[in-house]
Amino acid sequence: MTTFFENNKTIISSAAYLIVAILLLAWLGPIVGEQRGFRLVQAGITGVLVGGVYALIALGIVIINKASGVFNFAHGWMMLVGGLVFHSYFVNTNFPIAASFGLALVTVLLFISTQGKGALRNQRYLVTGAIAVVILTTLMSISLGIDEFKWVRSITGAVVSAAMLGLIVERFTIRPLIGQPLFAAVLMTLAIAEVLNGFTQLAWGSQPKNLPIFATINPLGLPQTLPPFRIDATESLGGVILIQKAPLFAFGLALLAFLLFVLFFRFTNIGLSMRAMAEDQQLAQSVGLRVNAILAIAWGIAVVLAGTAGVLQGGATNLALIMPFTAIRAFPAVLLGGLESIEGALIGGLIVGLTEQYATLLFPGSQAGDQLAPFIVLMAVLIIRPEGLFGQKRIERI
Repeated sequence: MTTFFENNKTIISSAAYLIVAILLLAWLGPIVGEQRGFRLVQAGITGVLVGGVYALIALGIVIINKASGVFNFAHGWMMLVGGLVFHSYFVNTNFPIAASFGLALVTVLLFISTQGKGALRNQRYLVTGAIAVVILTTLMSISLGIDEFKWVRSITGAVVSAAMLGLIVERFTIRPLIGQPLFAAVLMTLAIAEVLNGFTQLAWGSQPKNLPIFATINPLGLPQTLPPFRIDATESLGGVILIQKAPLFAFGLALLAFLLFVLFFRFTNIGLSMRAMAEDQQLAQSVGLRVNAILAIAWGIAVVLAGTAGVLQGGATNLALIMPFTAIRAFPAVLLGGLESIEGALIGGLIVGLTEQYATLLFPGSQAGDQLAPFIVLMAVLIIRPEGLFGQKRIERI
């Protein structure tokens, strides 16, 4: 009997999964059938819009994992920091120039230090760095009484701050753990999350903050004071479909950022170097790639992505201490797409977003459905396909 089960393990497992799927369909089918058509379409549209932000969050986590093999549990708090810095520049016309200069100087010095031990004594690097500091400080301080310049200040300030945070985290917390068990680095990201949690409360307080980037005028100059988009589908689907503009623009910008970073990884020297290092660090180092520099840049880019997601999520809702839990809800998207797959992050994010919204239909009047749904997906993925839809199965010699 034991031999029979061992020889037919795959068939038996597939049959068990099929039976579970049939039981789920038998339970969910009547519930879904009771919903009116426009509600199903509305949930699908909302799920895709939410999933776009999840995909951007997942991309940042995938980048860190590909570069260093570390699953970054602090990603959500990095989102919050990026969003709060953007908010500070966005609402304050006269942001202290000394603070902007300090941010630019520290970021440039950290970036130069990634180029090697003697980089800070290299005259060419120092001259280039000084020019970069002047330009960045100017962009973060520009006003001239023109309201549109707040976008320049806010974007530059958020990107510089996020890059600085990523470089600091890599240089002083992750790099010293190279050669140590991977679990130590994972615990370090949990410690970083708690530090950032305390820092944000000390610096910005614990009250939610509105980020009206989609409520007034957006960077494209499109007015956002109009009501939501309405699609009258009363005759065909039995109701009116509403598309809120804030999630729609957040989705569009998230998708644009996602595509830009995919192109960056495919067609730039730094992106190709990061992909090579993700495959084999020792081989990448043997052919002359600066592994430490690439690792630092990867952390900087990942935190910039986190900050971008934080700004978009904050614009669609608000900036609050619960924002990091949005990143936790995106963890299933990472595992569903595959820890090594950039494209899988997009697919995983969309699937999780759709799952949340349809779960809300199944359990109306309760938040339990959309809160549980991502983690039920996570459990199912870990059981059925631990490497994810687009991940790679790794075979290790023991």
